[in-house]
Amino acid sequence: MARSSTRPTSRDVARAAGVSQAAVSLVLGDKWRGRVSEATAGRVRDAARELGYRPNLAARNLRLGRTRTVLLVVPALTTEFFAGVYTGAARVAADHGFGVVLYPSPEGIGPARDPFGSAQAALDGVIASSMAADALTAIRGDQLPLVMLDSDPAGSHGAATVNLDIKDGVRQVADHLLGLGHRRFLHLAADIPSWTFEARAEEVAARLAAVPGADLRTARTPISFEDALAAAHTALSAPGPRPTAVVCDDDKLAAGAYKAARRLGLRIPDDISVTGLDDLALARALDPELTTVRLDAERFGEQGMKALLAVLDGRTPPVEDIPVHLVVRGSTAPPSPA
Repeated sequence: MARSSTRPTSRDVARAAGVSQAAVSLVLGDKWRGRVSEATAGRVRDAARELGYRPNLAARNLRLGRTRTVLLVVPALTTEFFAGVYTGAARVAADHGFGVVLYPSPEGIGPARDPFGSAQAALDGVIASSMAADALTAIRGDQLPLVMLDSDPAGSHGAATVNLDIKDGVRQVADHLLGLGHRRFLHLAADIPSWTFEARAEEVAARLAAVPGADLRTARTPISFEDALAAAHTALSAPGPRPTAVVCDDDKLAAGAYKAARRLGLRIPDDISVTGLDDLALARALDPELTTVRLDAERFGEQGMKALLAVLDGRTPPVEDIPVHLVVRGSTAPPSPA
């Protein structure tokens, strides 16, 4: 079914489904039971989804009031970071009488099943991580009022963008290691096509390029302990002078680097320094404890929800990156003499 270049109307949905506009209103307002058949309701939902139709938000709010429900779209819940984002968003939402539904995109099996059938008919807005953009597209959440997290402000599809100051976090890591005297670096980079990881790679490269004698190797890996272990082991075993510091995009990658170093007989931090990024509980469970960048996940979620509330109220949210902080622990030290 071809989609029109203009915004589809309920009349278009009715025509495509072969029903009246009244039936469309009943189905998309979830008031169809006992009034139209289940088969008819299915045809209406399918037509609305195919056309990309959503009710006019302003008109719907005047007639029915908001649903006061927001969707938080995140990648697979593989760390506690996105649990923190949810906690922060839900806290602010509750203060304003909204609920937050969490929509994870499970790794390896594609987007989760659309929890609403027609997301546009059941939600007031969406907060989405750029790491879960495929799931966002699958449910057409990008056609609702949208706030993007960890997304390029210059190319975001959302009405607003909320970011952690991730580039500053990377600069803090690089400056810390350079200050200790390190000049040979391995960047254990997350192999995920997302702005936040692209920004990390660009900042590492730019900071080290400005320092005479600094050398940077890059090894890309999915964010998993096993993949990080393999990638770090291969990179640290490569011919030539071995890096003295490993900069990891994520604490989980750092855990893989720890094990790779120990398999090669390297002591942390005596022979090699390792840094992470996130400050998960894992960072303090490692031995020695991990030098990493603390990201305030709950504040991230809070700011995302505040931005969406501003968009829904017709206000322009403030544009201000959330500060991040380097936490120095036992995994970094000056490089040992050659």
